[in-house]
Amino acid sequence: MKTPARPDPAPHPRAIPWRARLVLAGLFLVAVVVVLTTHRLLTDRFTENTRNRAELRLLLYSGNLLSELRQNAIVPQLLARDPTLIAALSSQDYAQSTQRLISFLDEIGAASLMLLDKDGRVVAATERMRLGENLRQAPYFVDAIRARDTVFKVLRQEAGQFSFFYSRRIEGPSGALGVILVEVDLRKFEQAWAGISDAVMISDSEGVIVLATEPRWRGLTEAEALAREPAESAIERAIKATADWTALPADAYVGGQAVMRVEGRVAFRGWRIASFTTYAAVRDKVNGYIALEIMGFAILMALAFYFLNRRATSRMVLFQRESAELRALNARLQREIAERRRVQETLAQAEQTLQQSSKLAVLGEMSAAVSHELNQPLAAMKTYLAGARLLLRRNRPDEAVISFQRIDDLIERMGAITRQLKSYARHSGDSFVPVNLGDAIASSLAMMEPQLRKRKVQITRTLPTGPVMVMGDRVRIEQVIVNLLRNALDATENTPDATIDILLAAGETAVLTVRDNGHGIDDLEKLFEPFYTTKLPGDGVGLGLAISSGIVNDLGGHLTARNAESGGAVFEVQLPILPEETRAAE
Repeated sequence: MKTPARPDPAPHPRAIPWRARLVLAGLFLVAVVVVLTTHRLLTDRFTENTRNRAELRLLLYSGNLLSELRQNAIVPQLLARDPTLIAALSSQDYAQSTQRLISFLDEIGAASLMLLDKDGRVVAATERMRLGENLRQAPYFVDAIRARDTVFKVLRQEAGQFSFFYSRRIEGPSGALGVILVEVDLRKFEQAWAGISDAVMISDSEGVIVLATEPRWRGLTEAEALAREPAESAIERAIKATADWTALPADAYVGGQAVMRVEGRVAFRGWRIASFTTYAAVRDKVNGYIALEIMGFAILMALAFYFLNRRATSRMVLFQRESAELRALNARLQREIAERRRVQETLAQAEQTLQQSSKLAVLGEMSAAVSHELNQPLAAMKTYLAGARLLLRRNRPDEAVISFQRIDDLIERMGAITRQLKSYARHSGDSFVPVNLGDAIASSLAMMEPQLRKRKVQITRTLPTGPVMVMGDRVRIEQVIVNLLRNALDATENTPDATIDILLAAGETAVLTVRDNGHGIDDLEKLFEPFYTTKLPGDGVGLGLAISSGIVNDLGGHLTARNAESGGAVFEVQLPILPEETRAAE
């Protein structure tokens, strides 16, 4: 009987070499160090980012609050001059006064309006239930009667709310007639802040909290508000402080939770604003990044196990394959180097040719620009010379001197235009000064006076009562206005009852609009491209709008064009308006 062959013993698994073990141990130590270092760096970074965002939110909140206060501060001064209210106080006929205050309420956006006679009795109010109340002892009435300016008062109500009032005395021929009272609606900001996770509070110059997302804080100081935590929460605070994932100590505790405190200033009677932001977002972001890092290191260690256990033969094959690829890559690189050397030599020759062509193109553009910009003053000078010649023949030398003076002004302007064209070509930054757009419009119309006299064009101007100031160069701004007026004149040349409307408005920006009833714009996309024109040869080279657009862009504004719905073209210049604070500083 044949004995069956014994099966071969299973191969003994190869133990991991000591070098591989050393590499894995080193990789594990590196992972620990990297995770700890990344945790600290990310914590500091996200904590700082959270603090920066909280500071930006505080700036936004304080700006909105200050805007609301300033908007309502002017209301008593305006209503104190209302002839209807003055007549009602003088005649003691208040039949229509309440309705008039109600008509102002929606437009002003205040919480309420009240009219008090000189004895402190409410004679008109948007809240009709307050009619007949006697507020003679109220601080806002007493101070308003004594003062000549608008008075601001903060009063605490019984429900723990604060009310904010502006009051002003109404003067009559015989003295004080009464007081106008405006209640500012600041509670809407508390309602808006309630939708965020941060706690926000506003304190006055004495440190008393007048607005807060937490109703229990109103009427307290910040120290008193934060101290209203139960004593038994101290252990809970300590536990949460250790779990806040922040290297910095907590600024304060709100509801037993560690928070960072950010404080800002409201530019109104010493008020201050503060917010309390939790570290929840910091913890979530840091945990997410740390989890990704740990996962990455786990994958890296798995790959390390895989590569360390490969056989030596497969590594040799890989090395040979990589060597062959490197040799092939080296050969390709040698060929690319030689090809790039030839391309560089060709490129150098092309650059020399391009520089010469660019010089010729610049000379052509500058010549066309000078011709385009000087035609307008030259045409005006020709008209003034003809008028002066006629005046001299009629023995009217004094009037002729005026024409010569205008010619001298035009020569000075031509010099300024050439300097501006040179500045435009070199992109040089001239110093800007405050410019009144109303004066610039008047000067531009005076310069266009000879052309306007030749044409029967109705020009309407709609300007604000006060000056509209911008920062810029007056000559360049007048150059833009003259170009827009000239284009409007050309567009209405064949239009019966031609009209040109000039509108100037001041809001967040200064907006100058020039509108005509001509044939409109055919191609809006190419309108501001250099040398694009729809005029006949000899009438223009197409640089006016291109230069005007460049000037407006240099001043930080925008020049746009569109076709009006009723026909004609509308050009709109938007420039940053000069704030009153900057204007006063200038």
